[in-house]
This record gives sequence, C-alpha cells and structure tokens, in this order.
Amino acid sequence: MTELIDNLEYFLADRGIYMLALILFGISIYGMVCCGNLLKKLMCMNMMQVAIIFFFLTFGQKEGATLPVALAGQVTSPDAYINPLPHALMLTAIVVSLGTTGVGLALLMRIKDIYGTIEEEEITGKGGKLR
Repeated sequence: MTELIDNLEYFLADRGIYMLALILFGISIYGMVCCGNLLKKLMCMNMMQVAIIFFFLTFGQKEGATLPVALAGQVTSPDAYINPLPHALMLTAIVVSLGTTGVGLALLMRIKDIYGTIEEEEITGKGGKLR
C-alpha cells in the first residue's frame, strides 16, 4: 500500500501540472455540454482556453534552465535556457482569447436585446425533453 502511495506522490509531483490542465479542460467541456445559459457556455469556453494555454506553457519549462537572455560573461549554451517559443505563442493566444470573449459578450448583448433571454432552450424553442 505504501508503494502505491509513493508512486502516486511521485506521479503527482512529476506530472501533476498536466493533470490540473486536464481536469480544468474536462470541467469546461462538461460545462459547455450541460449548461443551457449562453453566458455560462462563454465562461466555460474561456476556461477551456486557459487550460490549453496552461498546458502549452508547461512545455516551455526545463529543470535548472534560465531565461533566454544572454548577458556578458554568462552561459551561452542553448541547453541552459528555457524555450521562449511556447510563451510567445501563448501570449498571442491570450490576446485572441480576449478578442473572442469581447465578441461573444457583444453577441450575447444583442441576443438578450432581441430575444429577451440568454437561455438556449427559450431561444430555440426546444424544451430538451425526451419523447
């Protein structure tokens, strides 16, 4: 039993960050499928984007590495630096995420003005009941 606990502790310490991203992604998928409120769906979409960004940012890290800034008299070996590409790409993804959130909120405001609600069942006219 203690070996199982030791293996679990090692797994969570070594790969726990990936599990956190996976759990966050799963919660957001569940929310997208099960929620009938369009604002909640937009929030779950944002959670999904954060989980993906979080997952990709973990790839840029390296044990014992430093920032990729070369100063005079310091290490210049490429193996001593973290990879800056995932960070740069995810910075772009964050900006795109903010843009899609703004457009989504604007669309929700228009839907609320036209239909008077943001509940999916009331807008589509489907009650979601099995017959």
